[in-house]
Amino acid sequence: MQPSPSAAQPAPDSRQLRRVAISGLLGTTVEFYDFLVYGTVAALVFGDLFFPQADPAVGTIAAFGTFAAGYLARPLGGIVFGHFGDRIGRKSMMLLTMVLMGLGSFLIGLLPTYDAIGVWAPVLLVALRVVQGIAIGGEWGGAMLMVVEHAEQTQGSRRGLWSSFTQLGAPLGSVLSAGVVTLVAGLPDDDFRSWGWRVPFLLSIVLLAVGLFVRLKVAESPLFAQAKREPVDKPPIVELLRRPKPVLLAACVGIGAFTTQSLLTSFMISYAVDEGYTRPQVLTAVTVASCVALAVLPAASVLSDRVGRRPVVLAGAIASAALAFPVLALVDSGSPGLLILALALGHGVAQSTMYGPLGALLTEMFGTRVRYTGASLGYQAATLVGAGFSPLIAGSLLASYGGGSTPVSLLLCAGAAITAVTVWRLRETHTDALDSPAATPTLEGTPR
Repeated sequence: MQPSPSAAQPAPDSRQLRRVAISGLLGTTVEFYDFLVYGTVAALVFGDLFFPQADPAVGTIAAFGTFAAGYLARPLGGIVFGHFGDRIGRKSMMLLTMVLMGLGSFLIGLLPTYDAIGVWAPVLLVALRVVQGIAIGGEWGGAMLMVVEHAEQTQGSRRGLWSSFTQLGAPLGSVLSAGVVTLVAGLPDDDFRSWGWRVPFLLSIVLLAVGLFVRLKVAESPLFAQAKREPVDKPPIVELLRRPKPVLLAACVGIGAFTTQSLLTSFMISYAVDEGYTRPQVLTAVTVASCVALAVLPAASVLSDRVGRRPVVLAGAIASAALAFPVLALVDSGSPGLLILALALGHGVAQSTMYGPLGALLTEMFGTRVRYTGASLGYQAATLVGAGFSPLIAGSLLASYGGGSTPVSLLLCAGAAITAVTVWRLRETHTDALDSPAATPTLEGTPR
């Protein structure tokens, strides 16, 4: 059995933990930058550029359909990368997922449109979205597990704090994507449609280079390195399917956060522009809300180390449901100032309170030898239902019922309700130690 970290050698562990935390932050920043850039540009011009023969409303729905295609691939990525991450190691999978994510986004920026190559344009767009989705399906799990498992060796009681670095990639990616799109959206309309929309995708190569530079320097998870010595007969997915309840609960607990995130960022851009706001006004509101999230998210994560994961996530879910109708009413007011307030409350505060402790909570629900697969599958299933389908459903409902924000508010309430009920079923895990090196592939942290 490996000796515990010596008090005489704290510096290397601390340096490695900081390096792993930055690596996780960069990975999820690339993840959310790529996906939010796509969602934003899809809302603005993809209906015309890739589905020009469709009715405008149908074209927008089709554009969000390709958005959902990326989410459909994410659970598959969670299974594939989770399997090899639980068998081979976390670090190698983190490198591979980041390369696939960054290159997929870069290649979207090079795609010809429908006018140039016809039906192949949307076909290639969907194909790249699927590649992105598979890669992203394995990204979050590897990044989060590396941070939490390293933190367990030195600062186990602060897993929520350290996991928040990975979670911060969501608002940071949103800030970067909204900022870049805001710059190019200010171009004349013809320039934006011809080449301006490509710039945010092409810039993702810079984030990829920085992320790979940092990730090449991180060490493998110490918990995985120790647990790897124990023989395992069954693949992780087989072990999880024998006892699927924790994976289902892990998926359900994240649905509220992803429904809120998707409806109040990507979908809201399209909705608010249709309501008469300018593109820069909407993107400014999204940027301000993401800046609020940069403060609220780590605060919620730190609070979850003190009072527990369950009460913090539950508070966020209740706040999201309570704010659903007021937030949409503020958006419908037509005031840019009230639009900023709406997104700051709904996305910056309520969603971040749900999302902040989620990483630590999901990792605590599974044993080391199935943790990558279990946490990834639960998380990505939540994104599929909460974020992948919500804009598509909302757009379809608005088209069917002739406008009005009620369907959007009801979707926000439904996602929050699923999270609240699920959290109520979970037992608290914030004081549990992650499993020992010799632990068998069991599902610690299961519900009561």
